[in-house]
Amino acid sequence: MSVALAHGYAAASRRILNHDIMNCTADGVTGNQLYSGRALGISEPWDIVQLHPDLEPLWPAIHAHYQRIGLQHTNDVIWHVHREELGSRIGFQPSVFFFGPEECRFWGDNAWMETVDYINSKNNFVALAEHLQVDSPQTRCFDRVDDISEGDLADVAFPCYAKAAVSVSGVGISRCEDLDALQDALTRFAPGTPVQIQEEVMADAFLNLQYQVIGNDLVRLTASEQILDGFVHQGNQVPARHEPWECVEPMARWLQDHGIKGIFAFDVAVVQTPNGLRFPAIECNPRFNGASYPTLVANKLGIRAWRAVAFQTRHRSLQAIDLSDIEFNPKTGAGVVLVNWGPVLEGKLLVLLAGNPAQQDQLQQQLLDRL
Repeated sequence: MSVALAHGYAAASRRILNHDIMNCTADGVTGNQLYSGRALGISEPWDIVQLHPDLEPLWPAIHAHYQRIGLQHTNDVIWHVHREELGSRIGFQPSVFFFGPEECRFWGDNAWMETVDYINSKNNFVALAEHLQVDSPQTRCFDRVDDISEGDLADVAFPCYAKAAVSVSGVGISRCEDLDALQDALTRFAPGTPVQIQEEVMADAFLNLQYQVIGNDLVRLTASEQILDGFVHQGNQVPARHEPWECVEPMARWLQDHGIKGIFAFDVAVVQTPNGLRFPAIECNPRFNGASYPTLVANKLGIRAWRAVAFQTRHRSLQAIDLSDIEFNPKTGAGVVLVNWGPVLEGKLLVLLAGNPAQQDQLQQQLLDRL
């Protein structure tokens, strides 16, 4: 089994892309049905893409934007996100945000689904990290929150995090400064919920290390650095200051050996110690994540330095956003690329800012003035 570098490495097979997230995201978040649009920029002309019908009015504007910046994509669009399409298109491989029971029902890869289900549990992640001697934070895992006794909490070091073993977009994660806060956080979980209590890692930075399985190859896709506002994830930037692939590679190989496909990623902390840097792995996302889409778009456009940031906007259409003179220019390698464009209908966008750090700062300010 080889570990390849992602530079210049592309999947040649024809795909049907369904990146709808409605089956695997938190309830109550408006606009989730609009996220399937992220798949358009990562598609190739020979692919098929499924987009939510709410996105159809935005098609002329996003198609024109991608044409102007030289981002090739498919024009073969199915205007619904029903998963039965995944198994009905002969010769097309599935590309999905998350390979769960619904996707497996129509495609039929039990090993892929079972591996995703296993590592999607933070408790299983901790157990596997210990088994493979992958550095990770000190964590106590519990099969049921209601089985936790006062004795289990007697020597917890604070601050810490109380986490549901399976959570979505940070839902079910609480930072606890003291025992009272921890006990209160634990009462918010439903009885029987698997949980963990994890030490807070005092990190200088957090990294996202993405892998992709292509055929029989395990590909190092991209190392990016997370952009944080306090504890809230705002985006990612490339290049990262560190690329500690060797710290998570045993787990990446294990996942590939057990049937995972497509893209998956590890969140890794950068910690200064008296003995040098430590890179504890926090969790595995066995799916596409927020950094995956700008990563793949940047690779297609040959962009080597970029920042991907989520913005709020007063506009509710792409046509209303003025990108003149700041849109990505293939000749200069700098400019703005719309990545997650569908949520503009709810006043949100994920945008890639290409260029060196000074250019990124300038583009960000110019874009903010227009949003």
